[in-house]
Amino acid sequence: MGKTTISDFGEVYSAYAAGCLDPAFALMVETQATLRPDVTRAIARAETIDGVFFDTEAASDLSAGAADKALAMIDAWEANEKPTRKAVNLAGEALEELLALPEPLREEALEACGSSGWKNLTPGVRRLKLDVSSEAEVELYRIEPGRTVPKHSHNGSEFTLVVSGGFTDETGSFGPGDVSVKGPEDTHQPTGDMDGVCFALAVHEGGLRFTGMMGVVQRLLGQ
Repeated sequence: MGKTTISDFGEVYSAYAAGCLDPAFALMVETQATLRPDVTRAIARAETIDGVFFDTEAASDLSAGAADKALAMIDAWEANEKPTRKAVNLAGEALEELLALPEPLREEALEACGSSGWKNLTPGVRRLKLDVSSEAEVELYRIEPGRTVPKHSHNGSEFTLVVSGGFTDETGSFGPGDVSVKGPEDTHQPTGDMDGVCFALAVHEGGLRFTGMMGVVQRLLGQ
């Protein structure tokens, strides 16, 4: 499976409007709606009679706690040994990237960055695990231009929403607001597009199965 269309997610938007969608997919729908007006319209059409009014804009104000969390992260970081100038610049850039994310993803990413932090997957590819009270595994990926996520298949379905930038795999190219859907039978290797850093929100119904050397390491670690 590759890129999905609005019609493919009709039932998902209906479940969201009715307030009975899993938190992981609710986060994905809300984030996608900030990027695509047609998704906002689809949600509005799906609203139930007793009504959940969904209103979103492409640009959103900082949430009430976002600034405080950002300052707390800076204070905690500065409490350590004196950093180098390069480290200061990198920390500032990383924080700016998170603050540029649309709500509610911004809030979840700041929370996760302050608690667990980013994990390196391969050079130029990092992932941040989000806790949204869902049985599904939710991660935010940061893929630098030209960098590649290790080739992998899936133990279940994988839904990946591009938040900014873009990536390309064996099934096509995906840009902001696009959702890539992969099943257990699919194997792919996403590569970040060259026009900027790609941020992608992934919801896994089961973990990833890496191939090649990464797969060997994964099995050795019992993951």
